[in-house]
Amino acid sequence: MAFTFKQFHIDDLNCGMPVSTDGVILGAWAPLSQAKHILDIGAGSGLLSLMAAQRSQGQITAVELEEKAAAACQYNMTQSPWADRCKLIHGDIQHVCQQIEYQGYFDHIICNPPYFEHGPKANEQHRAMARHTDTLGFTPLLEAISQCLSHEGHASLILPIQSLTRFKACLHQTQLYLVQEVRVKSVENKAANRVLLLLAKTKSLDETCQHTELTLRGEDGRYTEQMIELTEDFYLKL
Repeated sequence: MAFTFKQFHIDDLNCGMPVSTDGVILGAWAPLSQAKHILDIGAGSGLLSLMAAQRSQGQITAVELEEKAAAACQYNMTQSPWADRCKLIHGDIQHVCQQIEYQGYFDHIICNPPYFEHGPKANEQHRAMARHTDTLGFTPLLEAISQCLSHEGHASLILPIQSLTRFKACLHQTQLYLVQEVRVKSVENKAANRVLLLLAKTKSLDETCQHTELTLRGEDGRYTEQMIELTEDFYLKL
């Protein structure tokens, strides 16, 4: 299906992971404005890449393994106002991050990773690849981020809250640090069901992780002021 934002259009036909609220809030929240070289891991339709292009003057490199999603990503990039700043690599991030030119190259990495660690898989292979961690578990993902991230760089991710404990256990085995955690509530007065994470390769000795919350909708179903402020540069009706 097609999705039109204020400055670009996404056609996510045949993508295992279509345009979602998760992707939009991650792309709007990540601190990208000063980034010069941005990596989108598991780019899917290219949503995060194009949000990054809108929010920065940086060069965007999107990596997508699944063939149909890569084709959609390339098309959406080509049709966007930032085609000259966006590049697609159709391949495996673990192979890409081993290339000398990409090691320590990116000052920001953004990723909406596969998130279902258990449970039934989607029947279509490309959707299953996008939604399950079999093809890119947390440990290899974090290894790739660590390899590709510059010394002063940051990485932004979004996960289901139930995956957070497992993710943190894998994170502790790396040399990356969690510097910000935002628990996301879909509706006011409900428990958080998503979490935004900001990782760093280095941090000062006295730096501690910041914990905040983001609520998307009030009990009346309307977007909160937090959500409006976050996404008004993208959603047509805001």
